[in-house]
Amino acid sequence: MLPGFRRRLIIALVIILMAAAITLTTGSGPQAMLVALFGGIAAVLVVAIGEYGDVLAPAAPVPAAALSPSIDEMLDAIGEPVLVVADGRVSHANSASRELLGGHIVGEDVRLAIRHPGAAERLANPVGGAAQGPVDLVGLGTLDQRWQMRVARASGGERIVHLVDQTGSYAAERMRVDFVANASHELRTPLASILGYIETLGEDQAGADRAVRGRFLKIMFDEARRMQRLVQDLISLSRIEAEKYRLPDQPVDLAALIEEVRGELQGAEQVRTNEIVTEIEPDVAAVVGDRVQLSQVLHNLIGNAMKYGAAGTPVTVALQQGNTGIIRLSVADQGDGIAPEHIPRLTERFYRVDAGRSRAAGGTGLGLAIVKHVVERHRGRLDIASTVGKGTTVSILLPAHAGAVTKG
Repeated sequence: MLPGFRRRLIIALVIILMAAAITLTTGSGPQAMLVALFGGIAAVLVVAIGEYGDVLAPAAPVPAAALSPSIDEMLDAIGEPVLVVADGRVSHANSASRELLGGHIVGEDVRLAIRHPGAAERLANPVGGAAQGPVDLVGLGTLDQRWQMRVARASGGERIVHLVDQTGSYAAERMRVDFVANASHELRTPLASILGYIETLGEDQAGADRAVRGRFLKIMFDEARRMQRLVQDLISLSRIEAEKYRLPDQPVDLAALIEEVRGELQGAEQVRTNEIVTEIEPDVAAVVGDRVQLSQVLHNLIGNAMKYGAAGTPVTVALQQGNTGIIRLSVADQGDGIAPEHIPRLTERFYRVDAGRSRAAGGTGLGLAIVKHVVERHRGRLDIASTVGKGTTVSILLPAHAGAVTKG
């Protein structure tokens, strides 16, 4: 028993014994009965009131230090690197900063902890009253990482150093700059060629020679068509990106679409159109899609396979339906294949494994980038498998239409 309860029990027993002694001395009349009754009630009240008092009594106050999180706990809750600097040394560092800079940085001079000339210059100067802009740090951590350092002053005189990872933003900006530069170059090259031949044709001797004039006009026409294809692909890519978050909701019969695209390519009188072979399973369900964009995907994939597949070998277009309601479309060629290091970059805009061969074949460098964005809009998946010397297979997985019946 608890000490408090034992004490109350002893007091109750004393009251009962006193009531019994009074009862014995006063006899068994009504007065004795009243004494015994009040004694028993008093004993019960002593125990009960004490017990309820223990329950209702406020608990001992918890020290404020036990309730408040420590500085280290608060800093560790922040996902980005944060350091607290006092008297030029790192007094606290969260787990993200220790992972980036090393576990030894606590207690070090902050300029040694963050080994970067730009950081050292800012950290060597105390933070004044005026707000100071962030400092960009290139190569901190790894060579391809970009960080932004922000320094603020706490009320106690400490400095709080916050490192913000800007690698993703830098990569996106670099892609934008590269895209503009590549697009400008791709447009400028045929334009310069056209202008040069026009200037040559303006001369009396070249313009008077029928054969020379015909050859120059043919080159100018080809270059103009090249510019036209590039502008069309740029417009298509821009439109697809603008519709990226608007899901298509129409059923598209891919089997019928494959035959339609095959007929269009054969009608264009291309050299290898008769080598297109289709392997379409019967009763393949429709997919949820945008018919125009899926047609563009087929044109790009089959066109690439015809350009880079070996002459005289088939370009195989296959359509299958899996047990989970996923439709697989694949286009395979038997060409030179692609080395593994190039495959992850094939869907980048203007990336070419062989730039000279691509331009000679009439490629714009945007075909697979368009395919990638169309597949992403359709919530599908794009796979590229290739073996050097054997060929390349590009596969697209698309969800079947909601009304389609999956195979058992």
